[in-house]
Amino acid sequence: MPPTAAAPPGPEELDAVREAGAVLGGLPLALLTGAGLSTDSGIPDYRGPGSAPRNPMTYQEFIGSPANRRRYWARNHIGWAHLRHADPNAGHIAVAQLERRGLLTGLITQNVDRLHEDAGSVNVVDLHGRFDQVVCLENGHVFTRKLIASILEEINPGYLEAALSSGIIEMAPDADATVEDPELISSFIMAVCPVCGGVLKPDFVYFGENVPKDRVERAYAMVDAAGALLVAGSSLTVMSGLRFVRHASKLGKPVVIINRGATRGDGFATLKLEAGVSGALAWLARELPDLEPSAPSIGVSGD
Repeated sequence: MPPTAAAPPGPEELDAVREAGAVLGGLPLALLTGAGLSTDSGIPDYRGPGSAPRNPMTYQEFIGSPANRRRYWARNHIGWAHLRHADPNAGHIAVAQLERRGLLTGLITQNVDRLHEDAGSVNVVDLHGRFDQVVCLENGHVFTRKLIASILEEINPGYLEAALSSGIIEMAPDADATVEDPELISSFIMAVCPVCGGVLKPDFVYFGENVPKDRVERAYAMVDAAGALLVAGSSLTVMSGLRFVRHASKLGKPVVIINRGATRGDGFATLKLEAGVSGALAWLARELPDLEPSAPSIGVSGD
């Protein structure tokens, strides 16, 4: 899945991006990214213009019913086989460049695709977790998604081929796939924890599930240390991301949002850009001035 080349900002977008540069220039930035940043990598977003309506499974639905878990894993196994081939796009690379230049106090991403890390970003809070890991809900054992995928392929021979021939109408950013054949889903065999036989769950935060407290605290620290907050590719529909916009605004820090379409944070924004995310980030990574040596940063630690 080669990424789509980022279109440079057009004349009107360029004026807006330059205005953003004037607001952000000389300030250490906290950066919050959402699904709109990964669309150029072939991963659809949740709520952007033209996105299909989605009804993601909640945490309560997942843990409350074996049938729901089977449906989820049957769909996720297909989505993983597709989305694991995604590569970072120009926006991810630009974010890594901003970090290497010392312009970021840290990166908070609502995405689970790990493309920021693949592009070279280091100081990252994976707010909603990561889709390359699977966790056992019984005893907390953690496995790579690649290992669990190999187990699923072994106990469901020919499933992926049958699913592809039956028709997939859409993918989601969390590797969920909508499958048309209910009989195919009901035939799917779920894997159990290879250590204890417990229930397995992809290691990301479902709707209705709380973000771990340590991740939230780390993200707030990045915003506190920053001179401004930059939001890229997020509609800020869920509170897990919107709270950082509200926090920065309350502290009197400039908030710049780059997103096509309205967001819940627009009322808190110093500046809202209707612009291509990858192209705008690439321009900022290239044109923002270096910081003074005294600018603060937040140290790296694991989630």
